[in-house]
Amino acid sequence: MASHIVGYPRMGPKRELKFALESFWDKKSSAEDLQKVAADLRSSIWKQMSDAGIKYIPSNAFSYYDQVLDATSMLGAVPPRYGWSGGEIGFDTYFSMARGNASVPAMEMTKWFDTNYHFIVPELGPDVNFSYASHKAVDEYKEAKALGVNTVPVLIGPVSYLLLSKPAKGVEKTFSLLSLLPKILPIYKEVISELKAAGASWIQFDEPTLVLDLDSHKLQAFTAAYDDLESTLSGLNVLIETYFADLTAEAYKTLIGLKGVTAYGLDLVRGAQTLDLVKSNFPKGKFLFAGVVDGRNIWANDLAASLSTLKELEAVVGKENLVVSTSCSLLHTAVDLVNETKLDDEIKSWLAFAAQKVVEVNALAKALAGQKDEAFFSANAAAQASRKSSPRVTNEAVQKAAAALKGSDHRRATNVSARLDAQQKKLDLPILPTTTIGSFPQTLELRRVRREFKANKISEDDYIKAIKEEIKKVVDLQEELDIDVLVHGEPERNDMVEYFGEQLSGFAFTVNGWVQSYGSRCVKPPIIYGDVSRPKPMTVFWSSTAQSMTARPMKGMLTGPVTILNWSFVRNDQPRFETCYQIALAIKDEVEDLEKAGINVIQIDEAALREGLPLRKSEHAFYLKWAVHSFRITNCGVQDTTQIHTHMCYSNFNDIIHSIIDMDADVITIENSRSDEKLLSVFREGVKYGAGIGPGVYDIHSPRIPSTEEIADRINKMLAVLETNILWVNPDCGLKTRKYAEVKPALNNMVAAAKLLRTQLASAK
Repeated sequence: MASHIVGYPRMGPKRELKFALESFWDKKSSAEDLQKVAADLRSSIWKQMSDAGIKYIPSNAFSYYDQVLDATSMLGAVPPRYGWSGGEIGFDTYFSMARGNASVPAMEMTKWFDTNYHFIVPELGPDVNFSYASHKAVDEYKEAKALGVNTVPVLIGPVSYLLLSKPAKGVEKTFSLLSLLPKILPIYKEVISELKAAGASWIQFDEPTLVLDLDSHKLQAFTAAYDDLESTLSGLNVLIETYFADLTAEAYKTLIGLKGVTAYGLDLVRGAQTLDLVKSNFPKGKFLFAGVVDGRNIWANDLAASLSTLKELEAVVGKENLVVSTSCSLLHTAVDLVNETKLDDEIKSWLAFAAQKVVEVNALAKALAGQKDEAFFSANAAAQASRKSSPRVTNEAVQKAAAALKGSDHRRATNVSARLDAQQKKLDLPILPTTTIGSFPQTLELRRVRREFKANKISEDDYIKAIKEEIKKVVDLQEELDIDVLVHGEPERNDMVEYFGEQLSGFAFTVNGWVQSYGSRCVKPPIIYGDVSRPKPMTVFWSSTAQSMTARPMKGMLTGPVTILNWSFVRNDQPRFETCYQIALAIKDEVEDLEKAGINVIQIDEAALREGLPLRKSEHAFYLKWAVHSFRITNCGVQDTTQIHTHMCYSNFNDIIHSIIDMDADVITIENSRSDEKLLSVFREGVKYGAGIGPGVYDIHSPRIPSTEEIADRINKMLAVLETNILWVNPDCGLKTRKYAEVKPALNNMVAAAKLLRTQLASAK
């Protein structure tokens, strides 16, 4: 019985790639140094899977930034602004597309389906001259082969690539991206031919868009694409991989009808209903790559349940045609549980990171082949039973409080217009008030202080003194820049979710449980294993300290319940909405304590609300109902004069704008600049927004510093569709990933632009 891994984490067990990338970007190391780190990581990953007994090992799943950007490079689809003149795409062009450079902005970045991974959105149009411009897929296949590992090269499928793209600036929004299929398929044919010549016997096309709600025209594109590729693919075994949700009956019919295809990869964790489609109609002689090991969470697989499912499938597809696989790439989980030295043994026994999931996949394959490791299965069953019965998982008081939420929609008593009037009387802000999103640069010195405090190398008094000094520096800088509503810069926080999780019950934390979010940016999601509550105030001390340093309004900074949920590894033994309501009650306690401490502006970030939206439209309404309700729970008890902000970033919000309005926040700051201001289109189309709103005026994920004129131009575009009295001026997102040398001039230009517009508006009256 064979085994397969869809994809694997790239950063390395100790984030080796992250540090190599940042050293290269800072010009502290060479391209050769970066390539050496990457090659060592790839070699280690291939060896690990080979040693574990995995038969179908992926190559070209590694990326220096993003797999969709890799596909863009392969196709030579470089936007003209990057000045690429042909030939093999090098790091300069590649990283300019990803991050921007001193003269041009980066390409848009958005969420990969409903995960916290981000991809670089291709910009396409009728005039793009596609060419084979990156041989990475072939080079990595050859690299693995030279190491004695025969891999399955992975490519983003041609139809999914186009469906994940957008019309380039200046191209009609109605332009059919699928009309480019005949232009990109010749490049795919070149790649396939080179892989065949290099000795590849299998190839994997990731076509995850098949799980979306696709009309017949889009489904037909898959049929057309693989019809065209059929002769080139002859002699290869072809796997079409789907993940993250069920396939509709129409999509499944399209998938199993594709020409030249040998095998189908299905997510049977998040796509459990697809099982019924397989059982009712599976093509004879084809392979099923059954994704029964969860690639998106860290809970140990219930091996007995998975084995039972696999045996059912074996009866349908045949013993020789069933391959045990992960549900999706392991990119979305942490790397190796072996590196966790601080998790207690009980919780650790409940978990499986990427390395452990590889072992689980192979153990299931061997069990199906009649070589069941009884000791391994027995230990797994004991861990499953321990988790179900552990008293640390359940808190009756929390469950009772969450159950009592039913029957109320938890809206504030006064409408937003009246609240804004009351808040303005108290805060006395100018028109176009300026603010930032929360975090300021996390310097090496600041990271050292936090690290040494955690390691007990400095006292609590010394730690508090150092953090207070950092807050004072950030407050003074904002006053010097003349920003209207201040933040304390979050120097005490390494991560916006981890910080809160550490102070809430029901959470566990890892030392090296890092997961890639984008580029070199990694996050360490907390693990929600039990009922959630807040034992004591979490942010009141630092927010009060910061407010005491200035007469200007100081925002209290919190992470919202939906974002904490979506950016954590969540327990899978109860519905997600129940866990979210528990978190909402904990944040509600914190909001009310901040208000009592004299904090008049409180920001409750819901950066990940859109990210959690199910991929199926039929499931949207239920999710949005409980997600929006959870946010309202957090602040339903505050006074009219307390201004509630929220923040959202790096997703497409236009399709949920009415739910955003229903959150009933007083002010929302929202990413806008990196996505070509497409957020503004919803207001041009007539949506009325009565609360305060701050669409981001510059992209903080690029080192580029925007000019005053550029920012003023953005503000003017906003004023064309939004009322002057509700518009705020702010960056796209928090500033923690930037350097002060970039932040100071960018914020200075932002404030100057706001003042310029205030003067122009005053003189126009």
